[in-house]
Amino acid sequence: MTILRMLPPFLAATFALAAGPALAELKSQWVEYSHGNTKLKAYMVYDDKVTGRRPAVFMIHAREGMTPKTQQLAETWAKLGYVSFAADIFGYGEGVLPKDVPEMQAQIAIYIKDRALAHARTQAGFDVLAKNPMVDPSKIALIGYCFGGFIGVEFGATGAPLVANVAIHGSFRDHAPGWAKNAKGMFLILHGAEDVGYPLPVVDKVIQELREAKVPFQYEVYSGTGHGFSSPKNKAEERANAQSIASTARTLKELFGN
Repeated sequence: MTILRMLPPFLAATFALAAGPALAELKSQWVEYSHGNTKLKAYMVYDDKVTGRRPAVFMIHAREGMTPKTQQLAETWAKLGYVSFAADIFGYGEGVLPKDVPEMQAQIAIYIKDRALAHARTQAGFDVLAKNPMVDPSKIALIGYCFGGFIGVEFGATGAPLVANVAIHGSFRDHAPGWAKNAKGMFLILHGAEDVGYPLPVVDKVIQELREAKVPFQYEVYSGTGHGFSSPKNKAEERANAQSIASTARTLKELFGN
């Protein structure tokens, strides 16, 4: 499967600076794997003009699961020359794709209640990505959207060897005290100032854990911006979305050294 999509105008400059020379058409494929008896299916995208082992983005989807929007977000990071791997947490490989908010809430509740399952399901995807022959396993960054931000903290707490752990409008909640002691790499937290469901005092709990554990982090707050700004609903959220991509691209470039 071949993908060639135009960037929105307000992001064109960001990718021109971050990516350097023009990229080839992107290649995509579905990657089937499993966790126990659960069949899983990730969406992987990469630039076939890049040769040898390269850095990778381990992307965790929002509560919607493996939607076309999730696939499009994965393509965003592949355009920078990285292998982009949108892991399957819910079980898309078995046809699990929530059709409405109640089904989304039911899915995320499974992993909120069973953190060990959340860790193991995430690890299964990470292991597949790290073993891919295109990937430099020492240069993997996690990028989580909404529910994916929750997973990022939980997976980071296991000591996963991540270069960076990025939360874009993360859905943080009730993480165990001291979770950051085992965290590796830098955390980048990009959040809307008007996020009603996950207000700044909730995010501050994550920040204080990082500070106490002396884990490097960067925290950006966007005014006029609510939850889910990667699907912008107004001009402020369009700006927040563009800034979050630019900040993530810059951070990855610095940390990956490419």
